[in-house]
Amino acid sequence: MVLLLHLPRFPLYLITSSQSLPLRALATSSKTTLLRPPKASLTTTEPVTVANPSATELSLEKLFVPPETTVSLDTARVLNGSNIILSKYANDALISQAEFVKSSVKTEDCPSDGLPEFALVGRSNVGKSSLLNSLVRRKKLALTSKKPGKTQCINHFRINDSWYLVDLPGYGYASAPHELRMDWAEFTKDYFLNRSTLVSVFLLIDASIPAKQIDLDYASWLGQNQIPMTIIFTKCDKRKKKKNGGKRPEENVDDFQHLIRGFFQSVPPWIMTSSVTHQGRDEILLHMAQLRNYWLKH
Repeated sequence: MVLLLHLPRFPLYLITSSQSLPLRALATSSKTTLLRPPKASLTTTEPVTVANPSATELSLEKLFVPPETTVSLDTARVLNGSNIILSKYANDALISQAEFVKSSVKTEDCPSDGLPEFALVGRSNVGKSSLLNSLVRRKKLALTSKKPGKTQCINHFRINDSWYLVDLPGYGYASAPHELRMDWAEFTKDYFLNRSTLVSVFLLIDASIPAKQIDLDYASWLGQNQIPMTIIFTKCDKRKKKKNGGKRPEENVDDFQHLIRGFFQSVPPWIMTSSVTHQGRDEILLHMAQLRNYWLKH
């Protein structure tokens, strides 16, 4: 039996290789014994869909088990479009207030009030700011731009006066000056390694296109450094034409998980989203709530 715990600043999965993730990585998996979760819900006018894993294609070893949660195949409640099981900590998820607090270029300049936070990071133009705006149900809380690389600082947004969403600079923007790209990489990594109030990194991956090596390498680095990570697949509303060789988002999601599976002992949590249709918005908030409430308790 493998017992999965999400202690503060420790991931629920361990990377098993220090090398870069190749695009032809072979997949492996580890068995996980899952037992039963209590009920949880998001207080909102829009219902959150949950599924029984026996009615989905997810097997037990592919599910993410929150802390202090035991589940059985027959009674587990899995968030729609994800591999995440609901736990007793998934409450107080609704966002009623959001405000921009400050931008920082150094970790030590970030807010020092000790509130828990979740960081959004991904390739430039992956849709970070659009997702943040969708989560808080405001169109312009975070600046969105058709020009990649617009976010250049660590931007803190205080939520409900009790926790933070953090918008980090995008990576992989080739048109940005080399010196600027290096600065972003350094202070972002320093933030990951030294920010004691960081509950989890939400790594955004574009599901409308095939896996990119830079995304695989980023996931690998987070795993090697034991940074808690949730994969957020964005742009899941986009459909590529088969005649042009494109794949459906679901296929790209499966491919990405296949590529990283051999490098982690346990599969990381993941959620499929769309800032256009708001798919995955409530699922992300519930997942953040259960991680945050457990972090606060411990």
